[in-house]
Amino acid sequence: MPGRLIGIARKDHPHGPMELLDRVAIGLDTGVQGDHRGAIRPGKSNRRQVTILMAEDWTAAIADLGRPVSWEQRRANLLVEGVVLPREEGARLRIGGATVEITGECDPCRRMDAVADGLQLALRPDWRGGRIARVIEGGAIALGDEVEVEG
Repeated sequence: MPGRLIGIARKDHPHGPMELLDRVAIGLDTGVQGDHRGAIRPGKSNRRQVTILMAEDWTAAIADLGRPVSWEQRRANLLVEGVVLPREEGARLRIGGATVEITGECDPCRRMDAVADGLQLALRPDWRGGRIARVIEGGAIALGDEVEVEG
């Protein structure tokens, strides 16, 4: 059964504020359009064009933390619910009109503790910090779009 895309966010520069969106294009050369991390730069890997967080993982981390924190403070691009994201490199997800390939775990960094003390630790178990992915097929995405694991 497919899940749903329930959040879209981007930041236009490192450490910049997150901008919440209702829809956006995802491109092979841009990742989430307007997000500074998605653009392919010469000599750099494109393993981390898009970051994806499962709402269920976020809820579990926040429960462990013991205080509310808004999902976009995780600084992920996409928030999905109702689908278990694979942990295997090479697994593909169809999100609206785009396809991405999982390239690894989105490890929580020390910046998470600047958001809320203990958040980094709460995100560590079971890939709760999310997944990183590269774009395989560009397309438009919007809140409410289906999210499916391919294959």
